[in-house]
Amino acid sequence: MIRPLLLLSAALLLSPASQAQQMKRQLGDFDFTLGTTPSRSMAQGLISPSAVGAFHGGLDLSHPNGWYLGQYAPSMGVTPNSTLRLDSYLGYKHHFDSSLGYEVGLIHYSQPNIAGPDSYALYGGISVLGSRFGGALRDNPDNRTGTLFADFGHLPMFDVDFTVKLAHHRLGTPFTIGDGSQVNTFSDWSLELSRPWLGIDLNLIYSNSSLSGASCDAYSGINTYCDSVVTFKAQRSFF
Repeated sequence: MIRPLLLLSAALLLSPASQAQQMKRQLGDFDFTLGTTPSRSMAQGLISPSAVGAFHGGLDLSHPNGWYLGQYAPSMGVTPNSTLRLDSYLGYKHHFDSSLGYEVGLIHYSQPNIAGPDSYALYGGISVLGSRFGGALRDNPDNRTGTLFADFGHLPMFDVDFTVKLAHHRLGTPFTIGDGSQVNTFSDWSLELSRPWLGIDLNLIYSNSSLSGASCDAYSGINTYCDSVVTFKAQRSFF
């Protein structure tokens, strides 16, 4: 069942006639969303980031009672140097009123084309006055990770959206570097400013970790690079 859904997603995401990030439809009592960016609030901040240069997208199905499920592919594995990656999630979301709500769920991370165990993450958070604060615990034998996520929404004074992510990692097997010392744990973080401009998503990202120099060989965290990096990204969606 997973393969047809991914093929449907890929076909629609690559359609040149569409110009929005997400396409929404009503299927009976369910809301169906298909898009190039994940549609969930808490899960959006905690699923794997899209691989650079990879085709990505996903789908989401939600019910008015608060339950939802979906699947997002950070990489669909359609290019020679990419691997199929799938983040599948199930969760529940509830709003007390327009200013306060909560959300809990489970994410399953997998790479079907690579041998090895899958991993899972429990996540949850609250939304307050347009801002979202969440966290997750990911059970991965090679790298157990606790993540905190904050999306402060739109900052009117600067006309940008502001997002912060912080993670702490504990390696299942200590990593030995050249001088004989070992890396057992490390932390990493990212700060992101984003805004739309003429149909293009502009993102300015600062990322860093507690590792440096030779110890960066042990890095396998939430960022693309171990060291301090400032990245500017401009992205236009197929639809």
